[in-house]
Amino acid sequence: MLERHELEAFLTLAEELHFGRTAERLHLSTARVSQTIAKLERRIGVPLFHRTSRRVELSAVGRQLYEEVRPAWGLITGAFARAVDAGRGLTGLLRVAFNGPAAGQLLVGATQVFRGRHPDCEVQIREAHLPDVLPWLHSGEADIALTCHPMREEGIATGPVLVREARMLAVPMGHPFARRTTVSVEDLARVTVLQMPETLPQSLRDDRSPRRTPSGRPVELGPSATTFNEMLTQVGAGEGVFAVGAHARRYFARPDIVYVPFADAAPVEWGLVWLADSATARIRAFSEAALDVVQGAELSP
Repeated sequence: MLERHELEAFLTLAEELHFGRTAERLHLSTARVSQTIAKLERRIGVPLFHRTSRRVELSAVGRQLYEEVRPAWGLITGAFARAVDAGRGLTGLLRVAFNGPAAGQLLVGATQVFRGRHPDCEVQIREAHLPDVLPWLHSGEADIALTCHPMREEGIATGPVLVREARMLAVPMGHPFARRTTVSVEDLARVTVLQMPETLPQSLRDDRSPRRTPSGRPVELGPSATTFNEMLTQVGAGEGVFAVGAHARRYFARPDIVYVPFADAAPVEWGLVWLADSATARIRAFSEAALDVVQGAELSP
């Protein structure tokens, strides 16, 4: 088996046909290059180069070896360079997904900052329904996504929380809770709570549809919905209630739904997620840009 330094020395000498220039390209001494080629020739059993005091030429065996090895070596070095660029480079394409219009607005701001810092990296933005976020990451349709937390799942990395907003309960217009100014988490034991799809991480499903109240009272769980609009349609039809972020009042105002603030619930959190083993320089730089955007501007739901 050829060692990498032997292969590089052979290919470079075959191109330069000069030991001095080969040594310069490889940052080695001329003697080291000569020793490497001589050792390689001994292993093969025939000369790879014909040497005179004036010139160096490939032998017939050397030319055949060069013609067969050079294309494969080009593929290997090219693949390695692309892997390094994907891991460390800030060029190429970054595919960014978002879930919901409020996340989209934040993403636009982060993208503008990122593009200003890294103009050689193209950013492609796409909206994803919540159940599509993780499948898109796994399939490569998206490299990073802005979505609601908590997204605790093996192989998924989460960035810092970018936005915290008040938690509210979406209830039908004619529901008794609709006349209140606030509700309590304990009130969930008195209603049917709709659920997110089973394909989503259990951490997120439990956050929005807890099985018990903080005091331990059981919560009746109702049907699930695939999209947010589908969930709201079920709420408006009286099939249950559902916890949402305060941005829903602005972006999803409906005549059949009232959004009632929780008096005692933790806020709804939003942030970036990506595959843990795909944390490239582009992803890290985009996460930094998004964090700088929210730290540099006051965001309100």
